Amino acid sequence: MSGRLGVWLMGVLAHLPLPVLRALGWLIGQVLYVLAAPRRRVALRNLELCFPQATLAQRRAWARETFVVFCQTWLDRSWLWSAPQSVVEQRVKLQGAVHELDGDVPTIIFAPHFYGLDAGGLVLPLRTSRAFTSIFSTHPDPVIDAWFMAGRQRFGDVRMLNRADGVKPIISNLRKGGLLYLLSDMDFGAGESIFVPFYGVPAATVPSLSRFARLGRAKVIGMYTRLTPEGYVAELTPAWDHYPTDDVEADTARMNRELESYINTMPGQYYWVHKRFKTRPEGEKSVYQ
Repeated sequence: MSGRLGVWLMGVLAHLPLPVLRALGWLIGQVLYVLAAPRRRVALRNLELCFPQATLAQRRAWARETFVVFCQTWLDRSWLWSAPQSVVEQRVKLQGAVHELDGDVPTIIFAPHFYGLDAGGLVLPLRTSRAFTSIFSTHPDPVIDAWFMAGRQRFGDVRMLNRADGVKPIISNLRKGGLLYLLSDMDFGAGESIFVPFYGVPAATVPSLSRFARLGRAKVIGMYTRLTPEGYVAELTPAWDHYPTDDVEADTARMNRELESYINTMPGQYYWVHKRFKTRPEGEKSVYQ
């Protein structure tokens, strides 16, 4: 499907009632779980490594759910990025330590890869007028890339940065009292990463959360967005105590522990189709063989 046709189709789907759209996502997810065998195997292997105590039936149920939620949240972008603001505010609820957005203290929002992350990121600028930056990879299709950028920047003072832009605009915005929406929980390769435990397994993890917090003199809060039948609930945590420290490795290990505590509340909504353990310590064989 071409990018233009896909974007047009999403515009059509935006007019469907939410229960109908979610049912369509459920159906597509069930089909993909069967047909996308390589990604299904990745998800099951990740879950085996992270939840060895769970039964095979439970891990399969979580893997199936992750395909369904992926498809549902993908289709939800149709209305997230085009419906009236009132519809978005009705369906996406921001709760928890919302007061952490007040004032002008530089703030990093740790927003890991739960499938609802775009919904959570969209409503943040509706709650604060502070300048808001985030870092995303470019989509290879320019039409889809433009759709993503426009959707993610539709509300508030938001600037989407490419990884090639470097750290200077990120730190500059933080020091001016801005917000950074940071997704730092994926495997970006050995060059940018250090190995710290993730569910007890050494995982190549970028230490950008700790480093940006120190360079930007910023506090860190977590944001975890959950898909619900009514839409989404995005929960903000209080600012993390004693973070960052002078120990980047300890800070990065703590980031993974904080993430684990929220994954445990909704395992099927995390991005398990990503090869989180692809990069291995030198001499260690792949866990995906």
